[in-house]
Amino acid sequence: MARRYARSSVRVPFANLRRSVDELRGDLDSAVGRVLSSGWFILGEEGRRFENEFAEWNSSAHAAGVASGTDAIELALRALGVGAGDEVVTQANTCVPTVAAIERAGATPVLCDVEPAAATIDLASLERALSARTRAIVPVHLYGQCGDMDGVLALAADRGIPVVEDCAQAHGAEHRGRRAGTLGALGAFSFYPTKNLGAIGDAGAVTTDDAQLAEQVRLLRAYGQTGRYEHVAAGVNSRLDELQAALLRAKLTHLEASNERRRAIAVAYDEALADGPVRPLGRVPHARHVFHLYVVEAPDREAFQAALANRGVQTLVHYPRPVHGHAPYARLADGRASLAVSEALAERIVSLPIYPELTDAEVDHVAAVLREVAVAA
Repeated sequence: MARRYARSSVRVPFANLRRSVDELRGDLDSAVGRVLSSGWFILGEEGRRFENEFAEWNSSAHAAGVASGTDAIELALRALGVGAGDEVVTQANTCVPTVAAIERAGATPVLCDVEPAAATIDLASLERALSARTRAIVPVHLYGQCGDMDGVLALAADRGIPVVEDCAQAHGAEHRGRRAGTLGALGAFSFYPTKNLGAIGDAGAVTTDDAQLAEQVRLLRAYGQTGRYEHVAAGVNSRLDELQAALLRAKLTHLEASNERRRAIAVAYDEALADGPVRPLGRVPHARHVFHLYVVEAPDREAFQAALANRGVQTLVHYPRPVHGHAPYARLADGRASLAVSEALAERIVSLPIYPELTDAEVDHVAAVLREVAVAA
């Protein structure tokens, strides 16, 4: 018989973007005011300064602002010359935009599986997914940590295949002391509002240590234009506007503290779940996790989520199906590698609230609820 829990009057929302705005309202208002006073709204000083500041923060030589994280992956691939007839391998448990970006670059996505402990890219599956047509590998630093990048980079180097990191959920994550976005040929970042560094709308960036690749991304993001009405490549419109750049500059100065707060919340949840049947996804050795999401694996997800909801804790699932579980991408299941682990995890994972603006009382409440309900999950 299912255990019943008294309904709580406490409500802990999964996310609350209003809080992040309220805490930085003065800085954000000043940023908006600067842009409005400047009278310059596209590809101006705010964008150049953000690119320099973000590159320095990330220990990258170059950063190029673009309109979204999806655009960042597409333009990174196009800068490498990836296009029609080429294959790009990525993992099956990512969000659809990763695969959409590969297809927008003109390439064919090929899926590999993930390992079961931390849900990061599985090297054996990745190797099976490679072919003579593979022109890039896109490991996804899902939930806030890098996978076995030593293995990924070794496989790629042996075959002369460039690596484009999907860093949409990994602002500040590290592998052996190196930041996400500095490990491969290029890194692709999203600044969607819910990210660790979130804009007030869509925005993204590509990082690289290669000056020529950075220049190619900048060329492609603005219609392939080198000067007014001088087009030398078939580009797109993917420009980071001045307003978003200014807002991101204001928020970037708080990102390290925000990531530390996320890690502190994760410690509280870890302690609450110690030795129970609901397990947090594993932590990769030599990695620095920034907990964009705190994801657990629950034997009975529906009962676990219902019990938490009854106690006022909102949860979500990232993601309830792998990429090939969506009708437009079902064809990707017929690849070279089994995707069984991604499929199994999609039925069991749950994301708990973890954002810097959670109060200590809310964190304590979530931890107390986890201690109570996880044992029966």
